[in-house]
Amino acid sequence: MRRTLIALLLAVSMPVLAQQPPKLEPIPEPPPPPPGMTDIEEPQVTIVKRGDDTVAEYRIRGKLYMVKVTPPHGVPYYLVDREGNGDMVRASEPALSVPMWVIKSW
Repeated sequence: MRRTLIALLLAVSMPVLAQQPPKLEPIPEPPPPPPGMTDIEEPQVTIVKRGDDTVAEYRIRGKLYMVKVTPPHGVPYYLVDREGNGDMVRASEPALSVPMWVIKSW
């Protein structure tokens, strides 16, 4: 039984071993990025300690767009200016408030 199994495995693996590797062409070098892509602005981060909380303010071109508040105990949360008018909204709040009415109860 073992000899039959070994012979079967060798017979099945012979075509795989006989295959020629494909003739691969080298990949051309990628073109350089366009001129506007290299001037990506990184946010300016200011870290301030207010009481026990650590506050990180993120600004681009001097405009505050996001604040990360890290309390000493608990999970950090983000305040984001979504519309650009200076009103900060907590980012963890869901954008959609689903009504949860009780239709029937016993």
